[in-house]
Amino acid sequence: MIEIYTFVSGPLAWLAWAVFIFGAIYRLVSMYNLAKAKDGASLAYMSLPYSLRSIFHWLIPFGTLGWKGDPLMTIATFAFHIGFFLVAIFLGAHVVIWDTAFGVSWMSLPEQYGDIASFVVIGACAVFAVRRFTLPHVRNVTRCKDWFALLLVVLPFVTGVLAYHQVGPSLLMTTLHVLSGELLIALIPFTRLSHALFAVFTRAYMGSEFGGVRRVRDW
Repeated sequence: MIEIYTFVSGPLAWLAWAVFIFGAIYRLVSMYNLAKAKDGASLAYMSLPYSLRSIFHWLIPFGTLGWKGDPLMTIATFAFHIGFFLVAIFLGAHVVIWDTAFGVSWMSLPEQYGDIASFVVIGACAVFAVRRFTLPHVRNVTRCKDWFALLLVVLPFVTGVLAYHQVGPSLLMTTLHVLSGELLIALIPFTRLSHALFAVFTRAYMGSEFGGVRRVRDW
C-alpha cells in the first residue's frame, strides 16, 4: 500500500497537473477559435469596463435577479465555492503540498475550520443533488455528465473528511483522497467543471453585449 501511495502522490500527481494545464490550454484555444469562426463580430465589442462591471455584480450574493430568484441555490453555490477555495488553497496539508511541489507557501487554515469548510462543501453538493431529483426544470436538463461532475467534486471532500477523522484504514483513505483529487484536477477541462475555465470569459461576453450593445444591465 505504501508503494501505491508513493506512486499516487508522486508521478501520478504531476501527470494530473500536466493533463489539466495542457487540457485547459487546448480547451481555451479551441473555444476562442470556435467563437471567432461562429461570431467573430462579437469580439469587436468586448469591453473591459462592462466585463468587470458584470463580473463584480455576479460575485455579490443576491446581487442579481438570478441570485435573488433561487435563494437556496444562491447560498449553496456561494458556500460551495468559498469552501472549495478555502480547503484547496489554505488547508494545512494542502499548503505543505503547494510548498513541496511549487516552492510557495502561505498562512494555513486551522484544522477545525478546514473540517467545517469540507462539510459545508459536502452539504452544498447534497443541495445540488436534491435539486436535480426534486425540481422538474432541473431534472429535465440533467444528464449523466452532470452527475459525474458532481461526483468528481464531492469525492475528494468525502474521502478527505474520512481520512482526517480516521474512519476506515488511514492509508487507504488518504490514498483515495489524493487519487480522487488528482482525478478532479485532470478532468476539469473535459467535463461540466470546465466552467471554472470559461466562467470569466462568458460573463465578460454577456456584460459587454448587454452593456455595450443593448445598453441594459445583465444582472
